[in-house]
Amino acid sequence: MTAGSRGDVAPYTGLGHALAQAGHEVTLVTHERFAVLAAEAGLAFHGLPVDPRAELESAAGRGLHRSSTGLGKLARMIAMARAHVAELADALVAPAQQADVLLLSAVLAPLGHVLAEGCGLPSLGVYLQPLAPTAEFVAPVTGTRSLGSAGNRLSGRAVNAGLDLIFIESARDLRRRLGLPPGGVRATRQARERRQWPVLHGFSPLVVPRPRDWRAGLEISGYWWPYCPPTAQLPPQVRDFIAAGPPPVFVGLGSATVPDPARTSATLVAALRAAGLRGLIQRGWAGLRADGDDMLTVDELPHALVFPHTAAVVHHGGAGTTAAALRAGVPAVPVPVQFDAAFWAARLRALGVSPGAVPLRGLDARALARLLEQAARADRFRDRARHFGTLIRAENGYASVLAHLDRLA
Repeated sequence: MTAGSRGDVAPYTGLGHALAQAGHEVTLVTHERFAVLAAEAGLAFHGLPVDPRAELESAAGRGLHRSSTGLGKLARMIAMARAHVAELADALVAPAQQADVLLLSAVLAPLGHVLAEGCGLPSLGVYLQPLAPTAEFVAPVTGTRSLGSAGNRLSGRAVNAGLDLIFIESARDLRRRLGLPPGGVRATRQARERRQWPVLHGFSPLVVPRPRDWRAGLEISGYWWPYCPPTAQLPPQVRDFIAAGPPPVFVGLGSATVPDPARTSATLVAALRAAGLRGLIQRGWAGLRADGDDMLTVDELPHALVFPHTAAVVHHGGAGTTAAALRAGVPAVPVPVQFDAAFWAARLRALGVSPGAVPLRGLDARALARLLEQAARADRFRDRARHFGTLIRAENGYASVLAHLDRLA
């Protein structure tokens, strides 16, 4: 069960496919918009209401760009989510009643715990970001500047408390509907912490080492990759463009939206040309586009197929695209947009596979061009990226999930 943008869904298609290959019957429960992803992976599907793209393009969604801080964006997103969470809660009951085990993303875990209790089911957390409080880094959605040990822990608790606000009313109503005794979201969270409820995190310990102060039951398993059919190929137009010259730079902002698509596109293209680089420009939810023999505008492409052919990747700092660039062994220049993007951008720089980032709010063609020249041409970034690509491709992020399910069975 998951909700959100494509990046909140796609990794679970690969996880679900791996579980199905091991003999489990898997249903992906998420927004109707992503039904095709489940079909490609051979998974059953249960659709949820709310179109995340429409919400990001609404007046409230556009308001996210007016917030200059991570906390400000989080507050706006909480308000947006609260307007629709009751619809989601209602739609989650039927698939839960047909299940044997619930695998819960962080986004829907508060409702998932009520469903698991009401239906008498075991559950397992499958998270894509490190949300548990720790002294080692500040809560990823609030930025990257350390607040010290106590401050970092406090930021994590504050973010989790903020997320709980989304579900207060809907969790209470869901408990009543399922015949459960009254109970609050915060009390439920504290109870599962005491029980050391297992949470597996779908990113590499090479990228985010397991914090030493995390409780037992919180594990980092390795990445879960979006499912890519073994027969999939890049479109002929893309293959021809790649073959027509030096490796291009892939530019994509994924499911992020931007206030002015034309201006953002022009800035990105200007940076590529100033650096003397060709570009594959992914249209995405931001509506990017570019013209000219040195640029090709593309729609959704499997990162696993296209990234290995690139000189570098410019991306929005999402967890999934960050992972895909690392897996491909190519340097990256993040353009962080919001939420946990700055956290992943900082990790890339710390690993030595990125020369730095240019946040969307301060996007400047000259600054981006300087970073692109380094990322695409400096041996130290290429070599580090290839090194980490080799290590990450050797990991098996699915094994720990399968082991937990075996124990539950």
